[in-house]
Amino acid sequence: MQIAFFGSSIVSAYWNGAATYYRGILGALARRGHRITFYEPDAFDRQQHRDIEPPPWCRVVVYKPCEDAAARCLEEARGADLVVKASGVGVLDAYLEQAVLALKSPRTRVVFWDVDAPATLESIHTSPDDRLGPLVPDFDMVLTYGGGPPVVSTYEALGARACVPVYNALDPATHHPVPADPAFAADLSFLGNRLPDREARVEEFFLRAAALAPDKRFLMGGSGWDDKPMPANVRSLGHVYTHQHNAFNCSARAVLNITRDSMARTGYSPPTRVFEACGAGACLITDAWTGIDQFLEPDREVLVAADGAAVAAHVADLSPERAAAIGAAGRARVLADHTYDQRALEVERLLEGRDTGAAVATEGAS
Repeated sequence: MQIAFFGSSIVSAYWNGAATYYRGILGALARRGHRITFYEPDAFDRQQHRDIEPPPWCRVVVYKPCEDAAARCLEEARGADLVVKASGVGVLDAYLEQAVLALKSPRTRVVFWDVDAPATLESIHTSPDDRLGPLVPDFDMVLTYGGGPPVVSTYEALGARACVPVYNALDPATHHPVPADPAFAADLSFLGNRLPDREARVEEFFLRAAALAPDKRFLMGGSGWDDKPMPANVRSLGHVYTHQHNAFNCSARAVLNITRDSMARTGYSPPTRVFEACGAGACLITDAWTGIDQFLEPDREVLVAADGAAVAAHVADLSPERAAAIGAAGRARVLADHTYDQRALEVERLLEGRDTGAAVATEGAS
């Protein structure tokens, strides 16, 4: 298939958590012989903070964030076998969501790919400026990177012809064990940008845990935390580039995942970093959310915490041997069940009409 994909950015993970998901899914589809053009706006300083150059398997078109430039990209995409509009491009979203539908033809299918379904659906239901909701029935399909049954049923109620979760996963070629780096040494590490719907959970699960364990070393990576008051045993690094993620994940006794508010409420939404940390063999501690047990087995492949006190207790009780055992079990599980090659195979079957979509949902939640 020739695929034209309109997303936030594939070359920059700067304030762009979807980058690794795009790279994983689209890279795996490219390995299966599909030809991909990724259209991304020059916005939010992402082009100035590229962490990769355009990959050899994907043609990247960077356009000015204005309708004229976007229109030229849309015209170029006309005639592709598949046109994808991803959520959260950040500029011209409403324009693109309307305009891609004009590219539908007997040859071309148009898909809405939601990379932040809880936020998208909240906007549809609460924003007076929302224009996506009425368009949902016009897309040939809605794909989401998480959300499970709650998201599927909500999109179906909006009139979606089909809605299938295609969960985050691991690319073993990019996220894998590496030697520990003393610069990232800690008893517990957390990586995440400061966002309004994450901050309260970071305060509870990370900063409160640090305050309850003053004899342990806590390491925070991510942008936006510079002026945030922190306990004395917390060290903040600022932005951690993608090429540093393996060392970050491999250098602490344990790595903490904190799910954003909306995704925690919805459930079935494992962030990319869950699979990246497990792929590196890290001992993962995650905040509790519905559906975690469909991806990793608690207490054997992942440690689950209901609050900051539980996180602190896990850190206090975690021996090097137990951390290594959990990390090894988590890595084995994601390699067996949660790689992007597996996700891409199911997406291919779905888009080519060889699957109803049940396999994607089942495999992704196995």
